[in-house]
Amino acid sequence: MSTGRLAGKVAFVTGAARGQGRAEALLFAEQGADVIVTDLCAIPAQTDYPAATPGDLDETVALLEKTGRKVVHAITDVRDLAALEELVGRGVDELGRLDIVVANAGIVSWGRFWEMTPQRWQDMIDINLTDVFNTLRAAAPAMIDAGNGGSIIATSSVAGIKSLPGQAHYSAAKHGVVGLAKSAAIELAPYNIRVNTVHPWGVSTAMGAMGVDGEKVFADNPSYTAAMGQFLFEPPISSPEDIANSVLFLASDESRTITGTQLTVDHGATKI
Repeated sequence: MSTGRLAGKVAFVTGAARGQGRAEALLFAEQGADVIVTDLCAIPAQTDYPAATPGDLDETVALLEKTGRKVVHAITDVRDLAALEELVGRGVDELGRLDIVVANAGIVSWGRFWEMTPQRWQDMIDINLTDVFNTLRAAAPAMIDAGNGGSIIATSSVAGIKSLPGQAHYSAAKHGVVGLAKSAAIELAPYNIRVNTVHPWGVSTAMGAMGVDGEKVFADNPSYTAAMGQFLFEPPISSPEDIANSVLFLASDESRTITGTQLTVDHGATKI
């Protein structure tokens, strides 16, 4: 019998091959949950950092299995609603229920809005906003049917609270995640399903590195740095585990009265 803060529960985490998603899935398993995990494991759109690989997802699965918890996994594209529905259905069939959802998958890229291609804009909206809709759309019916309540957490960003220069498309998508989550919180409240967003600042992951494109934006536009302040500098950047700990709180019954909120794990960046 499992023990821990999530004992007896089942969690679904997208973007779980590495980084925040892996840290969240692993912490959930360590706290007693069986886990459904997925990632694209390929280049989803133009970015200046390497994509996760099938080997990364295999490593996540191996780490999860070492905890002794059950794992259901697949390579899927969060832009493909039917694929997510199939995975959730298989996960519920094998694991018996679904209690927790973390819509974590996403990308980042840089550029001033009038200089980016329409495709770059569309990719960002599809992967960082529509993917959250798809994840919630695939998971909510199973949670409602189970009648156990639950918790849904969508990964937004500091950019979902204050817009960032060089990231108009990212800021628009992450603000959209907040709006979607708040509506979902209202609609799912009668089923005792809570919906919240988490808002990281810089995180030590492949995606969290600014990269060549971001460095060029700020080198060419030094006034933009005024929008990038934070209060806490120790540590100077979050670890994936910092974000996972906050997501665990929202996933657990310790936050049973919290819904429709925006949890800022951001070194104070949204306060500047």
